[in-house]
Amino acid sequence: MSNLKDLRGQSRRRFLKWTAAAGAALALDRSQVLNVISDSAGSAMADEASCSTTMRSVHLVAGDGGFAWFQLLWPHNEVATSTNNNFAFHAQGQQLKATDTDKTLYHVPQSPWTKRDKLKRISAFMAGTNQTHTPTPGSAASVGAGQSMLAVCSSVQRANPTLLPVIGITPLAFGTAPGAPQLATVGNADGMVQLFNSAASRSILEVESDAQLFEAYYKTFLGLNTAATRPTVQRPLDIGKKSANFLGKNLAALLEPTQDDLMRYGVVDSTPNKLRELAKTLITTSKAFKLGLTSCVALPVMRDDPHGAFADMGTLLATVNHLGLILDEFMNDLAATPDPTCSGKTLADNVVITVHGDTPKTPLERGGWPDGTPGNSNWLYVMGNGYTKTGWFGGVKADGSILGFDPTTGNDVPNQSANTTSSSAGAAVAFTVAKGDRRRVEEFYTGPWISGIINQNPI
Repeated sequence: MSNLKDLRGQSRRRFLKWTAAAGAALALDRSQVLNVISDSAGSAMADEASCSTTMRSVHLVAGDGGFAWFQLLWPHNEVATSTNNNFAFHAQGQQLKATDTDKTLYHVPQSPWTKRDKLKRISAFMAGTNQTHTPTPGSAASVGAGQSMLAVCSSVQRANPTLLPVIGITPLAFGTAPGAPQLATVGNADGMVQLFNSAASRSILEVESDAQLFEAYYKTFLGLNTAATRPTVQRPLDIGKKSANFLGKNLAALLEPTQDDLMRYGVVDSTPNKLRELAKTLITTSKAFKLGLTSCVALPVMRDDPHGAFADMGTLLATVNHLGLILDEFMNDLAATPDPTCSGKTLADNVVITVHGDTPKTPLERGGWPDGTPGNSNWLYVMGNGYTKTGWFGGVKADGSILGFDPTTGNDVPNQSANTTSSSAGAAVAFTVAKGDRRRVEEFYTGPWISGIINQNPI
Protein backbone atom coordinates (compact mmCIF):
# COMPACT_ATOMS: atom_id res chain seq x y z
CA MET A 1 0.00 0.00 0.00
CA SER A 2 1.86 3.03 -1.28
CA ASN A 3 0.06 5.47 1.00
CA LEU A 4 1.52 3.63 4.01
CA LYS A 5 4.99 3.27 2.56
CA ASP A 6 5.08 6.99 1.91
CA LEU A 7 4.20 8.01 5.46
CA ARG A 8 6.46 10.61 7.04
CA GLY A 9 6.73 12.57 10.27
CA GLN A 10 3.72 12.66 12.55
CA SER A 11 1.64 10.33 10.37
CA ARG A 12 4.42 7.72 10.44
CA ARG A 13 4.70 7.93 14.23
CA ARG A 14 0.94 7.72 14.64
CA PHE A 15 0.79 4.64 12.42
CA LEU A 16 3.44 2.83 14.48
CA LYS A 17 1.70 3.80 17.74
CA TRP A 18 -1.66 2.63 16.47
CA THR A 19 -0.31 -0.66 15.16
CA ALA A 20 1.42 -1.40 18.48
CA ALA A 21 -1.81 -0.72 20.36
CA ALA A 22 -3.91 -2.86 18.00
CA GLY A 23 -1.41 -5.69 18.20
CA ALA A 24 -1.50 -5.53 21.99
CA ALA A 25 -5.28 -5.74 21.97
CA LEU A 26 -5.14 -8.84 19.80
CA ALA A 27 -2.49 -10.42 22.07
CA LEU A 28 -0.07 -10.82 19.18
CA ASP A 29 3.63 -11.47 19.49
CA ARG A 30 5.73 -8.52 18.44
CA SER A 31 7.10 -10.56 15.53
CA GLN A 32 3.58 -11.01 14.14
CA VAL A 33 2.96 -7.28 14.36
CA LEU A 34 6.25 -6.58 12.56
CA ASN A 35 5.31 -9.01 9.78
CA VAL A 36 2.06 -7.15 9.22
CA ILE A 37 3.87 -3.80 9.21
CA SER A 38 6.37 -5.14 6.69
CA ASP A 39 3.61 -6.46 4.42
CA SER A 40 1.54 -3.29 4.71
CA ALA A 41 4.13 -0.54 4.97
CA GLY A 42 7.40 -2.03 3.78
CA SER A 43 10.51 -3.44 5.41
CA ALA A 44 11.93 -0.02 6.28
CA MET A 45 8.96 0.73 8.52
CA ALA A 46 9.21 -2.73 10.09
CA ASP A 47 12.92 -2.24 10.74
CA GLU A 48 12.16 1.06 12.43
CA ALA A 49 9.72 -0.66 14.74
CA SER A 50 11.83 -3.79 15.38
CA CYS A 51 14.64 -2.61 17.66
CA SER A 52 14.37 0.33 19.98
CA THR A 53 17.18 2.87 19.96
CA THR A 54 16.40 3.90 23.54
CA MET A 55 15.92 2.30 26.92
CA ARG A 56 12.65 2.25 28.81
CA SER A 57 12.81 3.89 32.21
CA VAL A 58 11.16 3.65 35.61
CA HIS A 59 11.61 6.52 38.04
CA LEU A 60 10.82 6.02 41.73
CA VAL A 61 10.26 9.39 43.40
CA ALA A 62 10.33 9.11 47.17
CA GLY A 63 8.97 12.35 48.60
CA ASP A 64 7.83 13.29 52.10
CA GLY A 65 10.84 11.65 53.74
CA GLY A 66 10.29 8.19 52.27
CA PHE A 67 13.57 8.31 50.36
CA ALA A 68 15.28 7.31 53.62
CA TRP A 69 14.21 3.68 53.15
CA PHE A 70 16.41 3.30 50.08
CA GLN A 71 19.67 4.09 51.86
CA LEU A 72 19.00 0.93 53.88
CA LEU A 73 19.12 -1.04 50.61
CA TRP A 74 22.23 0.77 49.32
CA PRO A 75 24.08 2.28 52.30
CA HIS A 76 26.97 4.70 52.17
CA ASN A 77 30.23 2.79 52.33
CA GLU A 78 31.52 4.11 55.65
CA VAL A 79 28.10 3.67 57.22
CA ALA A 80 27.93 0.06 56.03
CA THR A 81 31.32 -0.78 57.52
CA SER A 82 30.97 1.18 60.77
CA THR A 83 30.33 -0.48 64.13
CA ASN A 84 28.60 2.64 65.45
CA ASN A 85 25.20 1.45 66.67
CA ASN A 86 23.84 4.98 66.56
CA PHE A 87 24.09 5.15 62.78
CA ALA A 88 20.86 4.75 60.80
CA PHE A 89 21.78 1.32 59.54
CA HIS A 90 20.03 -1.97 60.24
CA ALA A 91 22.52 -4.59 59.09
CA GLN A 92 25.80 -4.15 60.97
CA GLY A 93 27.98 -7.19 60.34
CA GLN A 94 25.78 -8.38 57.48
CA GLN A 95 27.13 -6.08 54.78
CA LEU A 96 28.91 -7.65 51.83
CA LYS A 97 31.26 -5.75 49.54
CA ALA A 98 30.37 -6.08 45.87
CA THR A 99 33.22 -7.60 43.87
CA ASP A 100 32.12 -6.52 40.40
CA THR A 101 31.56 -2.75 40.66
CA ASP A 102 33.70 0.13 39.37
CA LYS A 103 33.65 1.93 42.71
CA THR A 104 33.07 0.57 46.20
CA LEU A 105 29.54 -0.60 46.98
CA TYR A 106 28.16 -2.66 49.87
CA HIS A 107 25.11 -4.87 49.73
CA VAL A 108 22.88 -5.94 52.61
CA PRO A 109 20.60 -9.00 52.69
CA GLN A 110 17.70 -6.96 51.32
CA SER A 111 19.56 -5.30 48.42
CA PRO A 112 17.79 -6.18 45.15
CA TRP A 113 19.33 -7.63 41.99
CA THR A 114 22.47 -8.96 43.69
CA LYS A 115 22.05 -12.38 42.09
CA ARG A 116 21.95 -10.92 38.60
CA ASP A 117 24.86 -9.99 36.36
CA LYS A 118 26.99 -6.96 37.13
CA LEU A 119 25.03 -4.77 34.71
CA LYS A 120 22.32 -4.64 37.36
CA ARG A 121 24.54 -3.12 40.06
CA ILE A 122 23.61 0.28 41.42
CA SER A 123 25.35 3.54 40.64
CA ALA A 124 24.97 6.01 43.50
CA PHE A 125 25.70 9.65 42.70
CA MET A 126 25.87 12.54 45.13
CA ALA A 127 23.39 14.93 43.54
CA GLY A 128 21.00 17.68 44.51
CA THR A 129 20.14 19.26 47.82
CA ASN A 130 17.99 18.25 50.75
CA GLN A 131 14.37 19.26 50.06
CA THR A 132 12.64 18.43 53.36
CA HIS A 133 9.61 17.97 53.10
CA THR A 134 8.07 17.94 49.65
CA PRO A 135 5.99 15.31 47.85
CA THR A 136 7.46 16.42 44.50
CA PRO A 137 11.27 16.51 44.81
CA GLY A 138 13.50 17.23 41.82
CA SER A 139 16.85 18.67 42.91
CA ALA A 140 18.64 15.34 42.45
CA ALA A 141 16.95 14.70 39.10
CA SER A 142 18.18 17.51 36.87
CA VAL A 143 20.16 17.82 33.64
CA GLY A 144 20.84 21.52 34.10
CA ALA A 145 19.50 24.66 32.45
CA GLY A 146 16.13 24.19 34.12
CA GLN A 147 15.61 20.78 32.54
CA SER A 148 14.44 17.86 34.62
CA MET A 149 15.91 14.40 34.25
CA LEU A 150 12.46 12.86 33.81
CA ALA A 151 11.50 15.20 30.98
CA VAL A 152 14.87 14.80 29.25
CA CYS A 153 14.60 11.00 29.36
CA SER A 154 11.09 11.16 27.91
CA SER A 155 12.24 13.48 25.16
CA VAL A 156 15.00 11.05 24.19
CA GLN A 157 12.52 8.16 24.24
CA ARG A 158 10.30 9.80 21.65
CA ALA A 159 12.55 8.28 19.01
CA ASN A 160 10.57 5.08 19.57
CA PRO A 161 6.79 5.50 19.26
CA THR A 162 4.50 4.21 22.00
CA LEU A 163 0.85 4.75 22.70
CA LEU A 164 1.50 6.73 25.90
CA PRO A 165 5.13 7.92 25.95
CA VAL A 166 5.27 8.75 29.67
CA ILE A 167 2.93 8.00 32.54
CA GLY A 168 3.12 9.66 35.92
CA ILE A 169 1.31 8.85 39.13
CA THR A 170 0.57 11.98 41.12
CA PRO A 171 1.91 13.81 43.00
CA LEU A 172 4.84 14.21 40.64
CA ALA A 173 7.09 17.03 39.43
CA PHE A 174 7.75 15.97 35.84
CA GLY A 175 9.50 19.18 34.84
CA THR A 176 10.35 20.38 31.36
CA ALA A 177 12.79 19.72 28.52
CA PRO A 178 12.72 20.50 24.80
CA GLY A 179 10.71 17.91 22.92
CA ALA A 180 9.33 16.20 26.02
CA PRO A 181 5.92 14.59 25.46
CA GLN A 182 2.87 15.46 27.46
CA LEU A 183 2.69 13.61 30.77
CA ALA A 184 -0.31 11.32 31.19
CA THR A 185 -1.25 11.34 34.87
CA VAL A 186 -3.27 9.08 37.14
CA GLY A 187 -3.78 9.00 40.89
CA ASN A 188 -2.77 5.43 41.69
CA ALA A 189 -1.86 2.01 40.33
CA ASP A 190 -5.45 1.10 39.43
CA GLY A 191 -5.70 4.29 37.42
CA MET A 192 -2.91 3.15 35.11
CA VAL A 193 -5.08 0.45 33.55
CA GLN A 194 -7.95 2.85 32.98
CA LEU A 195 -5.58 5.41 31.52
CA PHE A 196 -4.32 2.93 28.95
CA ASN A 197 -7.87 1.97 28.07
CA SER A 198 -9.08 5.50 27.47
CA ALA A 199 -5.94 6.49 25.60
CA ALA A 200 -6.20 3.42 23.38
CA SER A 201 -9.79 4.28 22.52
CA ARG A 202 -8.91 7.90 21.76
CA SER A 203 -6.09 6.72 19.51
CA ILE A 204 -8.46 4.66 17.39
CA LEU A 205 -10.99 7.47 17.20
CA GLU A 206 -8.35 9.96 16.14
CA VAL A 207 -7.21 7.65 13.35
CA GLU A 208 -10.81 7.18 12.21
CA SER A 209 -11.12 10.88 11.58
CA ASP A 210 -8.08 10.90 9.32
CA ALA A 211 -9.69 10.56 5.88
CA GLN A 212 -6.43 9.97 4.02
CA LEU A 213 -5.26 7.10 6.20
CA PHE A 214 -8.51 5.46 7.25
CA GLU A 215 -8.49 2.80 4.54
CA ALA A 216 -4.85 1.93 5.14
CA TYR A 217 -5.40 1.62 8.90
CA TYR A 218 -8.47 -0.53 8.38
CA LYS A 219 -6.66 -2.95 6.08
CA THR A 220 -3.71 -3.19 8.49
CA PHE A 221 -6.09 -3.94 11.36
CA LEU A 222 -7.62 -6.79 9.35
CA GLY A 223 -4.10 -8.09 8.71
CA LEU A 224 -3.41 -8.12 12.43
CA ASN A 225 -6.74 -9.82 13.07
CA THR A 226 -5.90 -12.57 10.57
CA ALA A 227 -2.57 -13.13 12.31
CA ALA A 228 -4.18 -13.49 15.73
CA THR A 229 -4.63 -17.00 17.08
CA ARG A 230 -7.63 -16.43 19.32
CA PRO A 231 -10.91 -17.79 17.87
CA THR A 232 -12.82 -14.84 19.33
CA VAL A 233 -11.07 -12.44 16.99
CA GLN A 234 -11.14 -14.57 13.84
CA ARG A 235 -13.78 -12.46 12.18
CA PRO A 236 -13.88 -9.05 10.51
CA LEU A 237 -14.27 -6.21 12.99
CA ASP A 238 -16.21 -3.06 12.36
CA ILE A 239 -13.49 -0.56 13.31
CA GLY A 240 -15.78 2.42 13.22
CA LYS A 241 -18.15 1.03 15.87
CA LYS A 242 -16.33 -1.65 17.86
CA SER A 243 -12.55 -1.42 17.77
CA ALA A 244 -12.11 1.26 20.45
CA ASN A 245 -14.29 -0.63 22.92
CA PHE A 246 -12.64 -3.94 22.04
CA LEU A 247 -9.18 -2.51 22.48
CA GLY A 248 -10.01 -1.09 25.89
CA LYS A 249 -11.44 -4.34 27.20
CA ASN A 250 -8.45 -6.38 26.10
CA LEU A 251 -5.92 -3.95 27.53
CA ALA A 252 -7.70 -4.07 30.88
CA ALA A 253 -7.45 -7.83 30.98
CA LEU A 254 -3.81 -7.80 29.95
CA LEU A 255 -2.61 -5.06 32.31
CA GLU A 256 -4.45 -5.83 35.54
CA PRO A 257 -2.31 -7.48 38.26
CA THR A 258 -3.47 -11.03 38.89
CA GLN A 259 -3.73 -12.68 42.27
CA ASP A 260 -0.68 -14.74 41.37
CA ASP A 261 1.23 -11.54 40.57
CA LEU A 262 0.30 -10.05 43.93
CA MET A 263 1.33 -13.17 45.79
CA ARG A 264 4.72 -13.22 44.10
CA TYR A 265 5.23 -9.60 45.10
CA GLY A 266 4.29 -10.44 48.69
CA VAL A 267 1.04 -8.46 48.68
CA VAL A 268 -1.56 -9.74 51.14
CA ASP A 269 -4.49 -8.14 52.96
CA SER A 270 -2.25 -6.74 55.69
CA THR A 271 0.34 -5.22 53.34
CA PRO A 272 0.81 -1.47 54.01
CA ASN A 273 -0.56 0.67 51.22
CA LYS A 274 2.85 2.23 50.45
CA LEU A 275 4.16 -1.23 49.50
CA ARG A 276 0.92 -2.43 47.91
CA GLU A 277 0.80 0.54 45.53
CA LEU A 278 4.45 0.14 44.58
CA ALA A 279 3.96 -3.55 43.82
CA LYS A 280 0.78 -3.03 41.78
CA THR A 281 2.29 -0.19 39.79
CA LEU A 282 5.41 -2.17 38.91
CA ILE A 283 3.35 -5.21 37.93
CA THR A 284 1.27 -3.12 35.53
CA THR A 285 4.42 -1.36 34.29
CA SER A 286 6.05 -4.66 33.32
CA LYS A 287 2.89 -5.67 31.44
CA ALA A 288 2.70 -2.30 29.67
CA PHE A 289 6.36 -2.60 28.64
CA LYS A 290 5.67 -6.09 27.32
CA LEU A 291 2.87 -4.76 25.13
CA GLY A 292 4.91 -1.80 23.91
CA LEU A 293 2.41 0.71 25.28
CA THR A 294 4.76 3.10 27.08
CA SER A 295 8.43 3.95 27.46
CA CYS A 296 8.49 5.63 30.84
CA VAL A 297 6.69 5.37 34.17
CA ALA A 298 7.33 7.72 37.09
CA LEU A 299 5.69 7.13 40.45
CA PRO A 300 5.77 8.41 44.02
CA VAL A 301 6.88 5.80 46.53
CA MET A 302 7.20 5.19 50.30
CA ARG A 303 5.78 8.57 51.38
CA ASP A 304 5.67 7.79 55.09
CA ASP A 305 8.37 10.00 56.71
CA PRO A 306 9.87 7.23 58.91
CA HIS A 307 11.31 9.30 61.77
CA GLY A 308 10.58 6.56 64.31
CA ALA A 309 11.55 3.59 62.18
CA PHE A 310 14.47 2.45 64.34
CA ALA A 311 12.28 2.40 67.44
CA ASP A 312 10.50 -0.65 66.00
CA MET A 313 13.11 -2.89 64.42
CA GLY A 314 10.60 -5.63 63.62
CA THR A 315 8.52 -3.34 61.43
CA LEU A 316 11.65 -1.75 59.96
CA LEU A 317 13.06 -5.12 58.89
CA ALA A 318 9.71 -6.22 57.48
CA THR A 319 9.50 -3.03 55.42
CA VAL A 320 13.03 -3.27 54.06
CA ASN A 321 12.60 -6.97 53.29
CA HIS A 322 9.40 -6.33 51.38
CA LEU A 323 10.81 -3.34 49.52
CA GLY A 324 13.75 -5.42 48.31
CA LEU A 325 11.43 -8.29 47.35
CA ILE A 326 9.21 -6.03 45.23
CA LEU A 327 12.19 -4.67 43.32
CA ASP A 328 13.56 -8.18 42.81
CA GLU A 329 10.23 -9.49 41.53
CA PHE A 330 9.92 -6.58 39.13
CA MET A 331 13.29 -7.43 37.64
CA ASN A 332 12.30 -11.11 37.53
CA ASP A 333 9.22 -10.21 35.51
CA LEU A 334 11.26 -8.08 33.12
CA ALA A 335 13.91 -10.78 32.73
CA ALA A 336 11.26 -13.41 31.97
CA THR A 337 9.76 -11.33 29.15
CA PRO A 338 11.33 -11.14 25.67
CA ASP A 339 11.83 -7.55 24.62
CA PRO A 340 9.16 -6.88 21.98
CA THR A 341 11.46 -4.34 20.34
CA CYS A 342 14.72 -6.31 20.17
CA SER A 343 15.17 -9.95 19.22
CA GLY A 344 17.22 -12.01 21.67
CA LYS A 345 16.90 -9.49 24.51
CA THR A 346 14.58 -9.31 27.50
CA LEU A 347 12.88 -6.29 28.98
CA ALA A 348 15.44 -6.42 31.80
CA ASP A 349 18.20 -5.77 29.26
CA ASN A 350 16.62 -2.51 28.13
CA VAL A 351 15.42 -0.68 31.20
CA VAL A 352 16.80 2.08 33.41
CA ILE A 353 15.62 2.42 37.01
CA THR A 354 16.25 5.51 39.10
CA VAL A 355 15.40 6.48 42.68
CA HIS A 356 15.49 10.02 44.06
CA GLY A 357 13.71 11.89 46.80
CA ASP A 358 13.30 14.96 48.96
CA THR A 359 15.51 13.97 51.89
CA PRO A 360 17.31 10.69 52.48
CA LYS A 361 17.60 11.67 56.16
CA THR A 362 20.96 11.53 57.85
CA PRO A 363 22.64 8.12 57.78
CA LEU A 364 24.55 9.06 60.94
CA GLU A 365 21.77 9.14 63.54
CA ARG A 366 18.99 6.61 64.01
CA GLY A 367 17.26 8.24 66.98
CA GLY A 368 14.32 10.09 65.48
CA TRP A 369 16.08 9.68 62.12
CA PRO A 370 16.53 13.45 61.54
CA ASP A 371 15.76 15.00 58.18
CA GLY A 372 18.95 17.03 57.89
CA THR A 373 21.84 15.57 55.92
CA PRO A 374 25.58 16.34 56.11
CA GLY A 375 26.31 19.31 53.90
CA ASN A 376 22.59 19.53 53.04
CA SER A 377 23.36 16.74 50.57
CA ASN A 378 21.15 14.49 48.53
CA TRP A 379 21.83 11.65 46.12
CA LEU A 380 20.52 9.64 43.19
CA TYR A 381 20.44 5.86 42.73
CA VAL A 382 20.60 4.47 39.18
CA MET A 383 20.43 0.97 37.73
CA GLY A 384 22.00 1.84 34.41
CA ASN A 385 22.28 -1.59 32.77
CA GLY A 386 25.99 -1.19 32.13
CA TYR A 387 25.96 2.33 30.72
CA THR A 388 26.74 3.91 34.09
CA LYS A 389 29.81 2.98 36.09
CA THR A 390 28.73 1.32 39.31
CA GLY A 391 29.27 1.90 43.02
CA TRP A 392 29.33 5.10 45.08
CA PHE A 393 30.46 8.35 43.47
CA GLY A 394 31.09 10.56 46.45
CA GLY A 395 29.23 9.83 49.65
CA VAL A 396 28.73 10.58 53.31
CA LYS A 397 31.68 9.73 55.53
CA ALA A 398 31.46 8.42 59.10
CA ASP A 399 32.93 11.66 60.48
CA GLY A 400 30.08 13.70 58.99
CA SER A 401 32.02 15.15 56.07
CA ILE A 402 30.97 14.53 52.48
CA LEU A 403 32.65 13.56 49.26
CA GLY A 404 31.66 14.75 45.82
CA PHE A 405 33.02 13.46 42.53
CA ASP A 406 34.58 14.65 39.30
CA PRO A 407 32.30 13.57 36.41
CA THR A 408 35.21 13.55 33.97
CA THR A 409 37.42 11.20 35.98
CA GLY A 410 35.03 9.66 38.50
CA ASN A 411 37.45 10.53 41.30
CA ASP A 412 36.23 11.65 44.72
CA VAL A 413 36.32 15.37 45.53
CA PRO A 414 36.40 16.12 49.29
CA ASN A 415 33.82 18.54 50.69
CA GLN A 416 32.19 19.24 47.34
CA SER A 417 28.52 20.18 47.45
CA ALA A 418 26.30 17.43 46.11
CA ASN A 419 24.41 19.99 44.07
CA THR A 420 27.57 20.55 42.00
CA THR A 421 27.09 17.23 40.24
CA SER A 422 23.29 17.12 39.90
CA SER A 423 23.30 17.79 36.17
CA SER A 424 26.17 15.37 35.54
CA ALA A 425 24.33 12.57 37.30
CA GLY A 426 21.16 13.38 35.36
CA ALA A 427 23.14 13.40 32.12
CA ALA A 428 24.44 9.92 32.94
CA VAL A 429 20.85 8.71 33.20
CA ALA A 430 19.98 10.36 29.87
CA PHE A 431 23.08 8.72 28.35
CA THR A 432 21.77 5.35 29.47
CA VAL A 433 18.28 5.99 28.11
CA ALA A 434 19.89 7.02 24.80
CA LYS A 435 21.90 3.76 24.77
CA GLY A 436 25.19 5.61 24.70
CA ASP A 437 24.31 8.20 22.06
CA ARG A 438 26.36 11.19 23.22
CA ARG A 439 24.84 13.48 20.61
CA ARG A 440 21.38 13.04 22.09
CA VAL A 441 22.66 13.86 25.58
CA GLU A 442 24.47 16.98 24.39
CA GLU A 443 21.18 18.36 23.09
CA PHE A 444 20.34 18.91 26.75
CA TYR A 445 23.55 18.79 28.79
CA THR A 446 26.32 21.39 28.52
CA GLY A 447 28.52 20.56 31.50
CA PRO A 448 31.88 18.76 31.58
CA TRP A 449 31.70 15.46 29.78
CA ILE A 450 30.77 12.54 32.03
CA SER A 451 33.38 10.01 30.87
CA GLY A 452 34.28 9.20 34.48
CA ILE A 453 30.80 7.92 35.36
CA ILE A 454 29.56 6.25 32.17
CA ASN A 455 30.54 3.39 29.89
CA GLN A 456 30.33 3.99 26.18
CA ASN A 457 29.03 0.44 25.79
CA PRO A 458 27.67 -1.97 28.41
CA ILE A 459 30.40 -4.22 29.76
